[in-house]
Amino acid sequence: MVLYLDSENWLKGSIEYENDEFQHLGSVVTNHGYSDWATTEIDAGIQSMWYRLSRREDDYCIECSEDGIKFKQMRICHIYEAKDEIQFGIYACSPENSSFKAIFTNMEITECKWLPHDGQAPDIE
Repeated sequence: MVLYLDSENWLKGSIEYENDEFQHLGSVVTNHGYSDWATTEIDAGIQSMWYRLSRREDDYCIECSEDGIKFKQMRICHIYEAKDEIQFGIYACSPENSSFKAIFTNMEITECKWLPHDGQAPDIE
């Protein structure tokens, strides 16, 4: 999934298929042209992934799920220029002159599922 304001301000979550042994679950946040990329290795046998993007003002949460039920947090970030309306959606790309078939299903827009929390409990000494 991708949130795109312009070439200097965007956010994406994705699976990057590497080889027969592993692939990367990743996210990139770009603010004012500066990007950071976070990845974690996942099993090469995973052939599909669910993503959820939630927004609280200018803060965003990307989550992923292998079954569409139990979601795990990938990243929480701030997009400085995301003041009002944003553009978001799905994408697929094939770098290095390769190709593949991408299938997208079950896209829906719902109320925010990124629930507020009361913070971390204080340490008891």
